[in-house]
Amino acid sequence: MLEPAEWAAAGIPLLRNPREVVTGLHSRHLPTPSTAVVAVLDPEERLAASASFTRRRSWAADGWEFRNALLAQLRRVIPHDLRRRTPVRTAVLLYCRDGESQWTEEDGAWMWGLRDACTLHGLRCGAYITLTRAGWQVLGEGRGGRRPHSASRHSGLGFGTTTADSVTAAVPHPHGEAREALRRSAAV
Repeated sequence: MLEPAEWAAAGIPLLRNPREVVTGLHSRHLPTPSTAVVAVLDPEERLAASASFTRRRSWAADGWEFRNALLAQLRRVIPHDLRRRTPVRTAVLLYCRDGESQWTEEDGAWMWGLRDACTLHGLRCGAYITLTRAGWQVLGEGRGGRRPHSASRHSGLGFGTTTADSVTAAVPHPHGEAREALRRSAAV
């Protein structure tokens, strides 16, 4: 588990536009409480891949369990960067939960899990964001907003999502928006 001071001292890169990242992940995955969304951003902070999963009730607030779950999702949606000398892509974690927006021990376990999963997958460790009824908050930075929040529902379709066993992966298609529009119209 990481304490907030340890997280702040770790030199986690700041997001240029956290509201855009949060809104984008929320619209793609529509997280409900106990849902974790791990996303990989390219150097320009564009979404390269993302996956979401629901925390199992049997998991204690254990950084090892969280690390293993995050690493499994990263391996599903994007190849590792272990051959690079320095990481160029950044992983961020948005965790939707009940309760207050202040840091909890569970948040500390998620932070530790994210940091370790990033190391093992060759990524830079990025922001840890909580989504509660009060809104969203980038822990360790003091930035946040009221919308979206844990009870928000997006009215449109999340693009590029597939569901299997309560896991959702969203990977942008390299051929652009035209193909995504075709996929969305075919899904309706």
